[in-house]
Amino acid sequence: MRSDAIKRGPERAPHRSLLWALGKTSEEMERPFVGVISSFAEIVPGHTHLRSLAEAVKNGVYMAGGTPFEANTIAVCDGIAMNHNGMKYSLASRELIADSVETVVEAHAFDALVLIPSCDKVIPGMLMAAARLNLPTVVVTGGPMLAGRRGSEVLDLNSAFMAVGAAAAGQISPEELLRIEQSCCPGCGSCSGMYTANTMACLCEVLGIALPGNGTVPAVSSRRIALAREAGVHVMKMYEQGIQARDIINAQGLANAFTADMALGGSTNSVLHLLAIAHEAGIEVDLPTLNEYAERTPHLVKLSPASDQHIEDLYYSGGIGAVLHELDELGLLQSEVLTVTGQTVGENLATGSRWAPDYASVNRDVLRSGQDPYSPTGGLTILFGNLVPEGAVVKSAAVDPKMLQHTGPARVFENEDAATKAILDQEFEAGDVLVIRYEGPKGGPGMREMLTPTSLLSGMGMDDKVALITDGRFSGASRGAAIGHVSPEAAARGPIAAVRDGDLITIDIPNRKLELHVSDDELQERLAALPAFALRVQSGYLRRYARLVTSASTGAVLEE
Repeated sequence: MRSDAIKRGPERAPHRSLLWALGKTSEEMERPFVGVISSFAEIVPGHTHLRSLAEAVKNGVYMAGGTPFEANTIAVCDGIAMNHNGMKYSLASRELIADSVETVVEAHAFDALVLIPSCDKVIPGMLMAAARLNLPTVVVTGGPMLAGRRGSEVLDLNSAFMAVGAAAAGQISPEELLRIEQSCCPGCGSCSGMYTANTMACLCEVLGIALPGNGTVPAVSSRRIALAREAGVHVMKMYEQGIQARDIINAQGLANAFTADMALGGSTNSVLHLLAIAHEAGIEVDLPTLNEYAERTPHLVKLSPASDQHIEDLYYSGGIGAVLHELDELGLLQSEVLTVTGQTVGENLATGSRWAPDYASVNRDVLRSGQDPYSPTGGLTILFGNLVPEGAVVKSAAVDPKMLQHTGPARVFENEDAATKAILDQEFEAGDVLVIRYEGPKGGPGMREMLTPTSLLSGMGMDDKVALITDGRFSGASRGAAIGHVSPEAAARGPIAAVRDGDLITIDIPNRKLELHVSDDELQERLAALPAFALRVQSGYLRRYARLVTSASTGAVLEE
């Protein structure tokens, strides 16, 4: 046992004295030590209930013969951090989370891990740590929030952001805005659409590092507690069988994750995070290959922000298991991949397996068949061109058909705040391509999500008339022609730094192109004339982060 390093031999008497101080019994000291690490926080709705899940996990570990120790890491609520300086810390927190999990696990020599994250950067941060540590590990996420209701109207967090735009345009009253904001988020859990948090929770299940059901069981369901207890039991089985995290997080598992992501039309941020997880696992993935997954994978599920359906609708329609079944029927699933159940993906899906989804419950309005998809190609697209030589990402599933191919003049903003003010003041024209730069990993720093400008445009009814392009990110809740992760970023002298007001930009999502109508010679002249970029922060964690972070095209990981 790894934990022998802190509990075996006479020289470990001081270590044991501190363990006795915790009230441990002789029997508990003989068992494997299991780290139960959650991101509980009272300020984050997705995390406020994680104490109850941690208790259930610990019960499961005890049931299966282990000794659990609970610890915590940080969490940032992207919705609360949105559109102010706090959002610069969101993506940057991913690296802190991975490092803090590594630190507490290595310092205390845990034998196995159950990780309990929820929300956008915490799930990938913990997965990065799992790949780095390579111990028996099960992930159990906090579960999705239920959608809000007002009579027959179904609401979610994006409803509140869009209502701000509608109020700014005079389409709704301040009283209506208040009623929407008080109705759209009815309780704990990760926001109810196919946003980043829920995308990553679903992909944990696809990867096999979480139990079947993890992606869609609602946060408030008793099944979420049972899932957590089973996670505690299964991590002990993994320990006994010698199954470690990288036996699951491998090239085949990641291939399944990219495939399922395309079928789900997940958040664009999932690309950023899967690249970072692959980096930690020592697996090479480049952006152009993602279009190969998109080309062969039909888009089968369309949830908010691309429709009025939510994660709970997918839950009641067979969940992620049913999605994997469809992909398997199409020959797109690598079914031999091992999972935390000790069975393969294929065995989990097999009829008669306790993990088999309820195929009889599938609602074809929620989950399309491979023969009747929303689109024959996946819901995410990687764009290339002279404006984005290293690529950019768009959630094509949430783009209005009228904007899939568009040419328009650039309106350039040096940061999100200036763009947001211009949108609120309606200082733009239909057909414009709003370019928001110096918001990349290094330039921001922190690659802010920009749900506010996209939602303002949606609320104003302009998301089918105006495009946005940025070297920052867009929220998984964003919809419209919102193209993010432009690489290289402006701070790295990428072509986006040379765009000027009035330059024509062509967006061609079906053909995966993003082109600036400026000659190569002029583009190089403009770039050469730019002053050297100076970091926007002069102290603290963000300055260290900005100095070390790499391109979005590599997952925005830190330099080794």
